[in-house]
Amino acid sequence: MLLERGAELAAVRQALRAAAEGRSSVMVLAGPLGIGRSALLHELPLCADEGTVHVLRAGAAPTEQGLAHGVVRQLFDSLLTTASGPVRKRLLAGAGAARQVLGDDVVPGPDASDGTVLRDLRGLLATLSAAAPLLVLIDDLQWTDPRSLSWLARLAQRLDGLRLLLVCTLRDGDPGSRDPLVQELVSASARVLRPKPLSPAATGQLVRTHLGEPADEDFVHACHELSRGRPLFLRSVLSEAALTGCPPVAASTGLLHTAHPAQLRDRLVNCLLLQPQPVRDTAAAIATLAGHEDPALLGRLAGLDDVGLTTALRVLRQLGLTAEEDETRFAHPSVREAVECSMSAAERQRWQETAAVVLYDSGLPAEQVAAQLMEVPTPGYAWAVPVLRSAADSVRRKGRPELAARYLRRALLETVEQDRTRAQLLVELASVELSFDPPAAESHVAQALPLLPTARDRAAAVLRLSPCVTSPVTPSGAALLRRAVDDLVDPCVRDESGGEEALGLEARLRYAGLDDYAQLADAVARLRVLEPPVRSRGGRELLAVLLHAATLSADGEASEIVRRARAVLDWEPATTAGGGSVMQLVLFSLVGADALQAAESWQNAAERGGHGDDGADAMAHARRALFHIARGRLPQAREQAEHIVELAGTIREESRCFVYGVLGALALSTRDMHLGSRIVGDAADRCLGPVPSALLSLLRMAEQAQEGDADAALETAMECGRQLECAGWRNPVLFPWRPWAVSLSHQLGDHHLARTLAAEEYARAKEWGAPVAIGRALRLRARTDGADERVDLLREAVGTLRDSANQLELFLAVRDLGRLLGDGAEARESLREAGELAESCGVPWLPGPVTGEGRPSAPAVRTALTRTESRVASLVVNGLTNQEIAAELQVSARAVEKHLTNSYRKLGITGRRELAAVVQETGVHAPG
Repeated sequence: MLLERGAELAAVRQALRAAAEGRSSVMVLAGPLGIGRSALLHELPLCADEGTVHVLRAGAAPTEQGLAHGVVRQLFDSLLTTASGPVRKRLLAGAGAARQVLGDDVVPGPDASDGTVLRDLRGLLATLSAAAPLLVLIDDLQWTDPRSLSWLARLAQRLDGLRLLLVCTLRDGDPGSRDPLVQELVSASARVLRPKPLSPAATGQLVRTHLGEPADEDFVHACHELSRGRPLFLRSVLSEAALTGCPPVAASTGLLHTAHPAQLRDRLVNCLLLQPQPVRDTAAAIATLAGHEDPALLGRLAGLDDVGLTTALRVLRQLGLTAEEDETRFAHPSVREAVECSMSAAERQRWQETAAVVLYDSGLPAEQVAAQLMEVPTPGYAWAVPVLRSAADSVRRKGRPELAARYLRRALLETVEQDRTRAQLLVELASVELSFDPPAAESHVAQALPLLPTARDRAAAVLRLSPCVTSPVTPSGAALLRRAVDDLVDPCVRDESGGEEALGLEARLRYAGLDDYAQLADAVARLRVLEPPVRSRGGRELLAVLLHAATLSADGEASEIVRRARAVLDWEPATTAGGGSVMQLVLFSLVGADALQAAESWQNAAERGGHGDDGADAMAHARRALFHIARGRLPQAREQAEHIVELAGTIREESRCFVYGVLGALALSTRDMHLGSRIVGDAADRCLGPVPSALLSLLRMAEQAQEGDADAALETAMECGRQLECAGWRNPVLFPWRPWAVSLSHQLGDHHLARTLAAEEYARAKEWGAPVAIGRALRLRARTDGADERVDLLREAVGTLRDSANQLELFLAVRDLGRLLGDGAEARESLREAGELAESCGVPWLPGPVTGEGRPSAPAVRTALTRTESRVASLVVNGLTNQEIAAELQVSARAVEKHLTNSYRKLGITGRRELAAVVQETGVHAPG
């Protein structure tokens, strides 16, 4: 199938007509490998009417260049084979002297002189052309034997009296193309035709014809780009695609680049083997230094000066082996494969070894040198290990730990001595493996420990398994930590060597045991007797963990936790990447103590000195969200949460506990069960530490409440409370399960349980001393205690919450007080303040009393709405549209509209905004 060769065929037709009129000529079809010269030559006889032209064909080959007159023999053999009887007789009758020299064979033998051959064979051509024009076709002129080439060159100079068109193909760049006789023929030609690469349209036609089915535009585009429009390359790619059953669709484009057609590779190998050594060396240098386009490096590796390299690159480009736009890159992946196949295994290794030395001597970055070293089985260079270590550190900082591990494993092969250097390599390898293969990291640290001379070195090595306090620790990793602790001296003796490492080890072991009641209590007891040195990193780590333990258990007074947390803030650098695990624990402690204002200056400094990587950005958003949640500013917290979700893939493993804790607290505060469900799903297969694990139960409880299943929600809340109590996590701020249980039990009519839980919450809050916990507990008691005490309890709650940073809790207490007072100056002032606080916190509310003006009370709301209507109302609160609610509940949008209309009628309201306010304020599904 010949495509887009009309111009060339037209030129040949015109030349044949001229030859028939006695104007003989020579034409050359030139171009790079694979452009379709031979295919076009094969089709040229079709340019003449059948039977009106005598065709003589010959094809040169590299292996036949030593056969004298080999191409000439082919020409006349082809004519004798195809000629009719009369023509054959005229041919033999006109042999003349040639027959006397060569006998009955009119084709010259190897001993015939050029002059005799030219004279006698030209006579034969004249005899033939008298009857019909001659079309002489010679393929691959560059490989023609010298005697035939000499005859052709002389014939081209003596075309008078002949009716002949001589057409030769010539491969650009081949050594034979530079032969003087070849150049003489090219100079004598009337035209040099250069077929152009196929267009995308022709490529698409050929793809459809070859594969027998329509092809996607992306597939055709990939074929065109890969083949660069050269028919040989394109047909080879399509043959491979047909062989492997690759369909011509967009999804298959990636497979095209991985295919290496054997037929094309063999053609390329043959082409390369015919080139002079400088050209082959340059091709080998390009293949070896793939990705290094610097000509100076290529010349150094190939052993060529600037002139020699320029010449070799020009030849490769003329051959079509390199890209037109960049002569240091191959035109097709098969070219590199062919270059490698043209060398022996030993030659390839020598090239790789030499390339590594060239790159190193040229002062290139360690990454580039290391990449080359990875191609060498055993270089044995003294500089190999430092280069590989440097490259590993560089790619690790770029977020490519797997590649860093490959470099370090390669460096270990260079280090045969069982010494400290090998131990350091093992520890570095463990550090990068930790993010994707923790078991291998632990194994390599265990291998390194016997090679390290001091207990402090061994402790530092083990600490690499847990670079942050909050890093997950496996049981085997914990065993290594304990082994290192036993190896060190008492960390409280601050002058002893290893004290800093011992503090860090203890911090990690204690953090890993916070979900065990006995270890939690021991950590609190340790806090009472220990004053770790906050100026040291290890001391701050241990103190942060002990404060976290005391906060989880609410064992002690919140004010004391705040005092000691401030000591950590004074010394913890605000430039720590990602906020650091120390600050994660300290911030949670300050939230649990309702004293986030203590971290204001640290947070501001951290934001000014941001690191700019995505993992640090995610942590910065999580810290801001935590600040907003603790202040009751829910819209701002939601905004930060959206950024966290966008950067979810960049969150470091040691930060997930903190991030999930923040998102869980936001989901509970906003009753956003979509966010809660996502957290539950993402955290199902992760080891996230104690805080998020407790929050998952609370989120399931909230989801059940939102679905209207108050019984199941209450049971989940009580079970969550039992688990938290067993673990010793009793902080009323961090784990607000009792407020939910009070609301749910009150909703179900179990007022005794509600009063009991409210009293327990108040006692725990008073013991802990955080204003937000005390104020919330007083508000709960006002809901469950006798009517005579409610006003005083709410007034006390309001007074207490004015010392809290949480404006949302203050809003709820002020709102309840204003509504309970009913009328009067104090009631109006309270409701006015509640409106201002609601606007500040970004929550909807109804300015009037819930029980007045025809609006239903909370119990009435609960009994008025069906379970499905209640579910729809909750989704409205979360901001979903009717279409989104329909998708969530798997019903039609019309059904959603019907449920909303019924809800508006039952509640005596007119729209979504009032519905959101009623649901928020009456606490249908959550403590409010």
